[in-house]
Amino acid sequence: MQNHPSAREAFYTLFDTPIGVCGLAWNGRGIVGVQLPEDDASLTRSRIAKRFPGTAEAPPPPAIRAIMADMVALLKGEARDLSGVPLDMEGVPELHRNVYEVARGIPPGRVLTYGEIASRLHIENARLIGQALGRNPFALIVPCHRVVAAGGKLGGFSANGGSMTKRRLLAIEGARRDEEPTLFDPIS
Repeated sequence: MQNHPSAREAFYTLFDTPIGVCGLAWNGRGIVGVQLPEDDASLTRSRIAKRFPGTAEAPPPPAIRAIMADMVALLKGEARDLSGVPLDMEGVPELHRNVYEVARGIPPGRVLTYGEIASRLHIENARLIGQALGRNPFALIVPCHRVVAAGGKLGGFSANGGSMTKRRLLAIEGARRDEEPTLFDPIS
């Protein structure tokens, strides 16, 4: 998973996707973070460098290229499971790790509410779930866009474009609340 022998060193790369130029940062332990597109590639580069200080731009090794390919495919509407992508959660608070673990279990085309995640984690205040997801450094890999507010409301989204970006990601995945099979479900 690394581009250099030291697991402490971190790198990033930019890559084209159907929604714009994204960034991916990694080290020897896993993915450090994802940057969704800004208005142009130079702004995406600046944002990822600011969010993940000490990372150096570098060509991605094969394992990172495979993750990028899966992210691009997902953003094209293809079924991809990113739940096995290794994440470096050093410094991520335990509550956030727990929230991210539940969110990673939401398949493409489905959503959960903040309240449903709170219930699964035995947390009374669903706002804590929103706060954790608002600090999610692993967008798409930890699919915070698949977590919505109660009553069919979209809820917040901290990436560039806010709720419009969230709506676009959910539309690409054909997301809905019911349990009927989707394009992403295996045929029985």
